Amino acid sequence: MWFKNLHLYRLHGVQLLSPEQTAELLAEHASKPLGNADARRIGWAAPAGRKGGEQLLHTLQNDGHRLISALRQERLLPASVVAEEVDEKVAEIEATEARKVTRKERTALKEQVTEKLLPRAFVRSQKIDMWWDTERQLIGVNTSSRSRAEDALDLLRETLGSLKATPLTSQTLPIRAMTTWLGDTASRPADLQLGDNVELKAKGNDGVVRGRQVDLDSDEMQQLLESGRQASKLALSIEGQLSFVLHDDLALKSLRFGDALIEEADATDDGDDALARFETDFILMAGSLRQSVERILEWLGGEESKGDGQ
Repeated sequence: MWFKNLHLYRLHGVQLLSPEQTAELLAEHASKPLGNADARRIGWAAPAGRKGGEQLLHTLQNDGHRLISALRQERLLPASVVAEEVDEKVAEIEATEARKVTRKERTALKEQVTEKLLPRAFVRSQKIDMWWDTERQLIGVNTSSRSRAEDALDLLRETLGSLKATPLTSQTLPIRAMTTWLGDTASRPADLQLGDNVELKAKGNDGVVRGRQVDLDSDEMQQLLESGRQASKLALSIEGQLSFVLHDDLALKSLRFGDALIEEADATDDGDDALARFETDFILMAGSLRQSVERILEWLGGEESKGDGQ
C-alpha cells in the first residue's frame, strides 16, 4: 500500500468528524457496480482490499492520520467503434431515403449507438488512495493525475457535505528553487540529495530537455542552465526517508521510501496477519510522509499563506 505519487492539498476550516461518523458517511457513498447505462462511477472502497473486509476508514488516532480509498470505474468505449456504427447507420438512411442526414440527426444517432454499446464495453477500475493528516489539515492523493486527484476530492466533498481544499503551495516556487539547487551547490539544504533525473524547460518555444541517469552537476547541465532553462522536474531524496521527483506544481511522483523504513516494516511481527501488516505499513508510511512534506516545505521557504506573494 506504499504510495507511488502524491498530490498535496491544504484543508481550510474543516470541522473534523469522529472516525465513527466519518465511516458512516463513507458507507453512504460506497462503491457500487456500474449499471448497464452508467459510463462511469466513483465511490468509496476498502483501502486494504479483501483483507480489510468492509472497513472503509483506517485511522491512527494518536497521530491524526486517516486513510481512505476511492474506486473510480469507467466503461471503455472507443470513439472509433461508435463512429463506425454511426457511419453505417447514416449510409443506410441516406441510401434508403435518398437524402442527406443532418448534423442534428447524426448527433442523435451517436447517442443511440453509445447507449446500445455501453453495456458491452469493458470496465476499467482505478483505486485512488488518500492520506489525510487531520492534525496538519493536509490531504495527499496517491495518483499520477491531477484530474483524478480532483475526482477523489469531489467525492469527499459530496460525502462530507462540504470541503474547502486547495493545492498546497510554497513561498518559493518549486521551479525557481529546483533551478537554484541545480546551479548552485551551496544553496542546497544539508539533507537534500540530488538524484539523476531532470526536466528542463525553456522560456520560449525551444522545447523540453529531459535527462535520465545523468550527472546533474556536469558541465553540460550548467551550460543548459546558463542558457536560461529552468528545472520543472527534479529527482531528489531526503536521507533515510524518501526519494521522489519534485514537479513544478509541488506534486511528488515516483516515490520510493527509505530502505530502513521498508526493513522495519518487514521485521515487524504481524503473525502472518495481512490486515495487521497493512496497518503497520500505514503507520510507517504516514509518519514518513508527514516528516517529508514538512521538510520539503522548509526547503521551499515554508508554505504560502493567503495574501502572500511569491
